[in-house]
Amino acid sequence: MQTKILTIEEGLQIAAELIREGEVVVFPTETVYGLGANAFDKNAVRKIFEVKGRPMDNPLIVHIADTKQVDELACDVSPAARKVMQAFMPGAITVIVKKSPIIPDEVSAGLATVGIRFPSHPVAQAFIKACGVPIAAPSANTSTKISPTTAEHVFEDLNGKVRVILQGGSCDVGIESTIVDMTADTPTILRPGAITEAMLAEVLGEVKTFSGKIVVAKAPGMKYKHYAPNCEMVVAKDEEHALTAYAQSLARGENPVVLAERGYIDRLNKVRAVNFIDLGKDEIDIMRNIYAAMHTAQDKYNFIVCQDFGEDGVASSVMNRVNKASGGKRV
Repeated sequence: MQTKILTIEEGLQIAAELIREGEVVVFPTETVYGLGANAFDKNAVRKIFEVKGRPMDNPLIVHIADTKQVDELACDVSPAARKVMQAFMPGAITVIVKKSPIIPDEVSAGLATVGIRFPSHPVAQAFIKACGVPIAAPSANTSTKISPTTAEHVFEDLNGKVRVILQGGSCDVGIESTIVDMTADTPTILRPGAITEAMLAEVLGEVKTFSGKIVVAKAPGMKYKHYAPNCEMVVAKDEEHALTAYAQSLARGENPVVLAERGYIDRLNKVRAVNFIDLGKDEIDIMRNIYAAMHTAQDKYNFIVCQDFGEDGVASSVMNRVNKASGGKRV
């Protein structure tokens, strides 16, 4: 199979026709690139799992191009859920609601709920509208690998497995959407993202973040290893530990690199020169750049030392991804 990266002008109608034929298409969103299929076509949805090598008990998110579609896809949508949609859609939020019978079990992993998202990326919106159906999609990468934030990342991973990748440039947000379960007694964040607990609390009054043992995953990113580079990665407690891990890697004959914000790198380089990838000056830059940096690091280096960004606001969402990518390894 030949894989092509096409602009929206070149590929929109081709991509929409592939969806109507029951095929999968890669499309950009503001968070990461998605691997999409007709959410109403269970056979097409199965192809997503085949391409990714994704376990079938890991539910997908349904992407829409208009919030008017929600009542077709969901039942008993609460006023609180509608408040979240009104406040944050289109945008980097996925709302878990009770699903309509029209949603195949392949999308929801057999659960009675479904995640719905209205992306803000103009290419995503044009693509979904052209398809004429909601699009079920996870991130467009092989299961457990780093999520893609450019069309080129997708091509490197899925070349020969998909026919069309719609070009949408680099993703502005850079990590997957926040997922909030609106069917719980208290609205519960199942996956943190750019829309934080504090932001949701301003709308809902009360919200919490999930913690505990996962038996049945109600949302993507909860149950399995995710976001992992193809080399070892550790998280450093502080600059001193980062330098120690870096030196130990050099002593093993490896080629290490440090992923960190600008000031952190400056402080390291005052002690010793290190290979580094600059993630930017603030937490928004870090969130936007973390996956791209991990892609670059795994291609050029064989040991990654990552800064601990802390547990406040957006930084905690980034650390959710970094901790899973590193397998919890800390130094």
